[in-house]
Amino acid sequence: MAKKSNEEIFLKDYKAPAYLVDAVELNFELHPSRTKVYSKINFRKNPNSNSARKFFLNGENLNFLNAKIDGNTVHPKLQKDGLECDVPNGPFLWECLVEIDPSSNTSLEGLYMSNGMYCTQCEAEGFRKICYYPDRPDVLAPFVVSIRGPSPVLLSNGNLISSEKGFSKWSDPWPKPAYLFALVAGDLEKVSDEFTTQQGSHIDLNIYVRKGDEDKCQFAIRSLKKAMKWDEERYGRQYDLEVFNIVAVDDFNMGAMENKGLNIFNSKCVLTHPRKSTDTDFEYVEGIIAHEYFHNWTGNRVTCRDWFQLCLKEGLTVFRDAQFTSDLRDPSVKRIQDARVIKGPQFREDAGPLSHPVRPDSFVEINNFYTLTVYEKGAELIGMLKLLVGEKNYYSALDLYFERHDGQAATIEDWIKVFEDVTNQNLDQFMLWYSQAGTPKVKVNERYGDNTLTLDFEQILPSNRTKKLQPMVIPISIGLLDENGADLIETKVFELKKPRDTLTFKGIEKKPTVSLLRKFSAPVIIEREITDQDRITLLTKDNDAYNRWDASQQLMLASFEKIAIQKQEPNDELINAFCQIMQDQKIMPAFRAQLLSQPSISEIIAHFFENNFPIDPEMIYT
Repeated sequence: MAKKSNEEIFLKDYKAPAYLVDAVELNFELHPSRTKVYSKINFRKNPNSNSARKFFLNGENLNFLNAKIDGNTVHPKLQKDGLECDVPNGPFLWECLVEIDPSSNTSLEGLYMSNGMYCTQCEAEGFRKICYYPDRPDVLAPFVVSIRGPSPVLLSNGNLISSEKGFSKWSDPWPKPAYLFALVAGDLEKVSDEFTTQQGSHIDLNIYVRKGDEDKCQFAIRSLKKAMKWDEERYGRQYDLEVFNIVAVDDFNMGAMENKGLNIFNSKCVLTHPRKSTDTDFEYVEGIIAHEYFHNWTGNRVTCRDWFQLCLKEGLTVFRDAQFTSDLRDPSVKRIQDARVIKGPQFREDAGPLSHPVRPDSFVEINNFYTLTVYEKGAELIGMLKLLVGEKNYYSALDLYFERHDGQAATIEDWIKVFEDVTNQNLDQFMLWYSQAGTPKVKVNERYGDNTLTLDFEQILPSNRTKKLQPMVIPISIGLLDENGADLIETKVFELKKPRDTLTFKGIEKKPTVSLLRKFSAPVIIEREITDQDRITLLTKDNDAYNRWDASQQLMLASFEKIAIQKQEPNDELINAFCQIMQDQKIMPAFRAQLLSQPSISEIIAHFFENNFPIDPEMIYT
């Protein structure tokens, strides 16, 4: 049955689709207010479903004209959110003609018009506004799409089969869910290039833009080629169509969308100019082009079974695009940028009234879960998993994941299972990261004596009114520094699995400075007693870039506190430390900028609030 308005949907209630789709053929006759969509869909019963409900197709704001089953006219029961119909027991051909009004589609879901251009946005549930269809991500099928219309450019997914003035036909042979369908029609210009895969296949690359934007595409197309090459080399993933098309226009409302073979972007995500764009603009475009391309395997070829699994495709792809940026640029800076997002707005999301797990248990409106928790924290879980199993096992597990689930709609359980199979480990405790909301805190106490350093750890889980949270597995990367900043040990990854645990280092002749949570190894809050002198040592001498940056942030917050609350000046040693950083030519400029960048206003206010200090906005801005 159709989902009722404001009905809460639960992960535990998932049921496999009653019918599967073997092939889809769509024919569009474009018109601003009376676009006709004719669909031919081959259905068969799902042998893995025991559903007894009637044949149901999602559909919203469609003007139903007629339908046939195996050539015979049928009269389905129309509902607000779809239709029901009696169907044969065996496989059958469903044909349906509907009319839609793109010009009046202000939801910007499905097929809509903007400034004379037709465009689609189907994730998460927009395809049901185009035609009647089982609009859910676990129904995958190859699509053939024909488009008729007056626009000079008529695009859809896959490979171009034939075209003439006012007509084009596209075939996407790879099974995909409906949310990856795309259509664009308009007066656009094309900037082209090509890419040759490691196996020698030639891929046509095209970026379609409005007239006048052609000179702003070169960086984006170079970024695309870098991403394609990187995915081959890092993950062994080769592109699988003859053409890769990008549309970049101001009229697209979603930022970026990974539709199979036809990525659609808002122009700010693609267009750059050497004399007008900043370094940040270039890095942003490079990253988002890569992110959407990487979805071709992590999201498209292997998609998500249901929208509760959104973190599977998005968390993994965010992690992959972070790897890509780290390989092309300064990895220290990228790690700090990502940590800043987690420690700032994501931690606040975790602590607020809208806190939710990386994989939610329920939702009313799935579009509300395109959040920092699902995307960014979801990526941190991938990074933790890689750290826990090791580099070699990580890539072996990814190879098995693609081999086992190519062309399927997968779950987090499927994802974790490949790691268990590769490593022979039980990862049930790691799965808690996907189901428990909030940010864990880790209290650390240091004890030193008799050439022995002892670290006592306690994990404190966020309060939860609905269920008792269980201890997590938290990988904590640790280093020990002597007074000169030299490492006394190789970085050790300590796995905190119990509510309390202890780690001991023997043979340490002098009390060291402890470098905790190196590379921000887990999305947790560390609580420890640490002197300003130790923080200055970390800032100036630690070889872990994240901890140098974190020390700078904590020292600055402490200085703001001294100035604003205690009416004192920062001490000379701290000022000298920052002067030393400014003058150290061995530090890369981008990393130096991170070390010298003060916490954001929201971070300063949060610090004052947590410490019960009065908040005076005028004083803070001053």
